Amino acid sequence: MNPEWNKIKKNAENFHQEAINDAILLYPGIELRYLTFSSDSFSVQHKAMSHIIQINYCKAGQILWKMKNGNRIYLNPGDFSLHTMKACTDSVLTFPGGMYQGINICINLQEASGSPPELLKDNNILEHISPEKFCRNDSPAFLAGNEQTESIFSAFYDQPKALTLPYQKIKVLELLLYLAKTEFTPQNKLAEYQTELIESIRKIHDQLLHHMEQRITIEELSRQYLINPTTLKHVFKSVYGTSIATHIKEHRMKQAAKMLKETNKSIAEIAKAVGYDSQSRFTAAFKTYFKVLPKEYRKK
Repeated sequence: MNPEWNKIKKNAENFHQEAINDAILLYPGIELRYLTFSSDSFSVQHKAMSHIIQINYCKAGQILWKMKNGNRIYLNPGDFSLHTMKACTDSVLTFPGGMYQGINICINLQEASGSPPELLKDNNILEHISPEKFCRNDSPAFLAGNEQTESIFSAFYDQPKALTLPYQKIKVLELLLYLAKTEFTPQNKLAEYQTELIESIRKIHDQLLHHMEQRITIEELSRQYLINPTTLKHVFKSVYGTSIATHIKEHRMKQAAKMLKETNKSIAEIAKAVGYDSQSRFTAAFKTYFKVLPKEYRKK
């Protein structure tokens, strides 16, 4: 167990914190903790350890983590972050809504690499989540959640008691595999923006997904949310990792595939439902994305 967490836990208790659950040892060097805070803020002091990576996932509430070197982590529900325990020494955690719920996964790279989980022994997976990839110069990395990460993190909660530990062990491996395949550079991590701006970008994102049948232009969104078009595009890409067009097209294709599998709607109806007035344009886009025509996809 990591003794530095005892210091963090004791410090948190002094700030009316509800619970930092005891560490659950999933594999050698890999620990899981469930966190629930009900304070405005508290400070963290511990030794600087660059060989230990923390992964924090926000389930509810919000967290703003101010690092000693000036870096900040701002997480909304569904978002997650990575940083070394060198980055977060002498830091301050602030909870804008007065509460926070999430999980912390602590990975001692030295210990875990010496005795990796059985499924990862021959793959050198832990080498792909090194500080050099995600935390260069001890800078924290924080990423917007997506459907895949949410399916991983949500499974840490609300499992039958007898199955909780197996789920925890499986899902932490799935998370490591996801991080190993994730292309990550300082340019595509979440940048630091004002809280209000990030919240507006999230509203734009939700609006686009809930109205796929509409073709809303960046100029229209800019006028609606009073955000400069260039800023809108730049911040959206920082938050979600891709451009607006690429991100929404991916969701359109996945929604179309779901409708092909689960409904009897015609291809023309599905095309219109995901924002294509032309069936031929939709068919071309679908084939480019899935490497198969919609009719063939439905048959398979």
